[in-house]
Amino acid sequence: MIDLTITIFSLAVLLVSVIVHEIAHGAIALSLGDQTAKYAGRLTLNPIKHIDLFGSIVLPLLMLLMTAGQGPIFGWAKPVPINPYNFKDQKWGSLKVAIVGPLSNFAIALFFGLAIRFLQLPLELPFTQLLIIIVFSNFFLALFNLIPVPPLDGHWILFSFLPQSFEQAKVFFSQYGMFLLVFLIFSGGLQWVNMLVIQLFGLVTGI
Repeated sequence: MIDLTITIFSLAVLLVSVIVHEIAHGAIALSLGDQTAKYAGRLTLNPIKHIDLFGSIVLPLLMLLMTAGQGPIFGWAKPVPINPYNFKDQKWGSLKVAIVGPLSNFAIALFFGLAIRFLQLPLELPFTQLLIIIVFSNFFLALFNLIPVPPLDGHWILFSFLPQSFEQAKVFFSQYGMFLLVFLIFSGGLQWVNMLVIQLFGLVTGI
């Protein structure tokens, strides 16, 4: 049976984490000279501005139901609008904007994970269990978003290193990547992500 408190907290953690992730994209884009996200009102913690119906609500709920509330759950927010032609750094601007999203989730996971390690909080405390959810969720989000499949950040990182001759492949991949992502999610193709998360979690928290 799904624990309602854990469910609500897990969804809240996911929502805040993906919002921070998207704000990080927009903030770096702004620092590079692109104000598109700023003018679109996306540099805000207001969840209404960021919620994606499938990625922020439907998918996380499906994950909770499919795992009986045990998780992990993951998802995404609406991508922050960005115009790379405005970047001062035309060569690596898109890479910088893409990679900062997962880095923001790694930073959250490291902060709370090290808190668990150095405060030596008893595992049976409800507060510790909540911190564990934050750490695990953010490690998962970071690694999940590094998968090189649209619309995840990993595909922008990959595209940054592909030569111009791959332009048609980029277009094809951008059009049909979502289908591949959905297949990976529901076919169990993300088990390796979960295994990596478990390793990182243990390394950082000492649990």
